[in-house]
Amino acid sequence: MPRNSALFDLSGRVALVTGSSQGLGFALARGLAEAGAWVVLNGRDPDKLERAAEALRGEGCSIATAVFDVTDSAAVAAAVARIEDEQGPVDILANNAGIHRRAPLADMSEADWRAVIDLNLTGAFLVARAVVPTMLARGRGKIINICSVMSELARPTVGNYTAAKGGLKMLTRSMAVEWAKRGIQANAIAPGYLLTEMTATLAANPEFNQWICGRTPAGRWGRPEELIGAAIFLASSASDYVNGQMLAVDGGLTAAI
Repeated sequence: MPRNSALFDLSGRVALVTGSSQGLGFALARGLAEAGAWVVLNGRDPDKLERAAEALRGEGCSIATAVFDVTDSAAVAAAVARIEDEQGPVDILANNAGIHRRAPLADMSEADWRAVIDLNLTGAFLVARAVVPTMLARGRGKIINICSVMSELARPTVGNYTAAKGGLKMLTRSMAVEWAKRGIQANAIAPGYLLTEMTATLAANPEFNQWICGRTPAGRWGRPEELIGAAIFLASSASDYVNGQMLAVDGGLTAAI
């Protein structure tokens, strides 16, 4: 293998991708597996998760599954212990699990506020806290938090999501500051508007679709697989001196007025 290619080789590494039965998480899992990693898919629906796993296994990927709720600290700890026992210590964690609950802030229920903060932000903390002890013990590890352009920007009806993703950006920096000297790199990817199950309703709205395409310099929505290159970079040895950063994969949206 050419020397530069070896920088991006994930062979022999165990990767846990939360929220990976569909959408961005599924694409990230596929990309990491194709780069050589043994990937553990996570979700709350066992049937849906197994269908995703079988699809990737059919493509020749090395896949395991772990059914747990990232907001349940006891379930997270138990699942990580099982993964470490069966697949080995987690080398790469991609915190991707997330939801939307849209409403104007003045009308938003406390339940919808807490649901988004708990899953998108607290869940990332709980899973990272569970996997990091073995990373620290071995002196190496990669954490990739899936943030958003909403980590930097805001628009009406997604105040809970922007708060969660803005918090996740700063959590990423805190992880880097605390763990960099122990050989761990914690970074983030900030996707722009990508076509997924979660955004299908927005994309189907002609007015919103026109606004997004006009607002994004690339002039189009992104595809989930367009996150793979950034994920492999941040999961691999190529990023060993990159820490606490958020890489936008957004078609130029955050660069434009």
